[in-house]
Amino acid sequence: MTDPWVALAADTDPGEQTGALRRAHEVFTSAGRLERPVRTVVGESWLRSARAHVSPDGAPVVEFGADELGPYREAHPLARAMPVIRELMGAYATDGEHLLAVCDAHGRLLWVEGHAAARRRAGAMNFVEGARWAESVAGTNAPGTAIAVDRPVQVFAAEHFLRPVQQWTCAAAPLHDPHTGRVLGAVDITGGDRLAHPHSLAFVQAVARAAESQLALLAPAADGGSVRLSALGRDEALLVAGGRRVRLSRRHSEILVTLARRPEGLSGDELLIELYEDESVPPVTLRAELSRLRRLLGPDLLHSRPYRLGVPVDADFDTVARRLGSGAVAAALEAYAGPLLPGSRAPGVVRLRHRVADELRAALIARGDPGLLADWAYSPWGEDDLAVWRALAGAAPARRRAALLARVRGLDAEQGG
Repeated sequence: MTDPWVALAADTDPGEQTGALRRAHEVFTSAGRLERPVRTVVGESWLRSARAHVSPDGAPVVEFGADELGPYREAHPLARAMPVIRELMGAYATDGEHLLAVCDAHGRLLWVEGHAAARRRAGAMNFVEGARWAESVAGTNAPGTAIAVDRPVQVFAAEHFLRPVQQWTCAAAPLHDPHTGRVLGAVDITGGDRLAHPHSLAFVQAVARAAESQLALLAPAADGGSVRLSALGRDEALLVAGGRRVRLSRRHSEILVTLARRPEGLSGDELLIELYEDESVPPVTLRAELSRLRRLLGPDLLHSRPYRLGVPVDADFDTVARRLGSGAVAAALEAYAGPLLPGSRAPGVVRLRHRVADELRAALIARGDPGLLADWAYSPWGEDDLAVWRALAGAAPARRRAALLARVRGLDAEQGG
């Protein structure tokens, strides 16, 4: 097969492939061993699913009821892309007895539309609006895996980790903020074996690009009077200024984050303390970095005496703080793409990283919402967070509590509690 992201080669018999995949799935779920003909992308996803303790016979949980779902999706950025998604996919889904679905970045299905009979069948496995199909709770599936690997992916029949889902085939592509590149969710087409074709993968990818173009038209890039700084979940910050996107080096990322937090400015000595663990670093080293950064950004953006930014900055970590301050915990979590510059050891960045994460997790624990707690617990940064796992075990439905308590006991033992 020339494209590893396509489920079936042109000369592959779907029936034979399904049988071979079912046998490989049984071997993996019973013995933990990957065998042919499992594709690399699927095998890696199965391994992640197993590490997340997903049960092959389980079912995704509906986390949003009707009262929560409506306001949440109306405020979601992808709501503005739904008209173009429906225009491109709606008739195709209905006529082909398929479903179109759009989920958020946490894998929660916000829209599930299409053929009525297919919707009824899908409802039996909780492929419904409000259900969470993230890979960490629903195993290998196209929308969840597309978000996990951040690229279009096709999942055929028994490649799905959950056995109740193995009668379906799906293709999905991630949807990004056209200006920051942040993953907003995914668009998916789900149906029968007829979707196990390269064209379905190309089709859903084209729909995703059209949706992103629509978002770009409806929300143009910031003008030259403002700056957007994205530093959560990435070691190299992204700066958007005057329609220009600049990926910063690690040291320049630390400087911009530090100055964004201190709009009044910092002296050279104060900036040295915030940026360098080693107190013996000479001021000339910092001046050289600032000189390179000024050449990159321009003199209007970076001022000196004191060092400060010359325009207002809309930083993603400030967005999280603002939303927490207004009590919008779910919206704050939606904006949190991960720890601030996770590889940085700059003292000022480390303090801010801990403050943002600690305030958000404290708000999640205080809220006690099992869906929000699960979003944190099943994230890469929350998988060992004992306090959140304990809160999730206490808040989750009774049918999930035993597995969650087992995870709590395991973490407690690992951390010497």
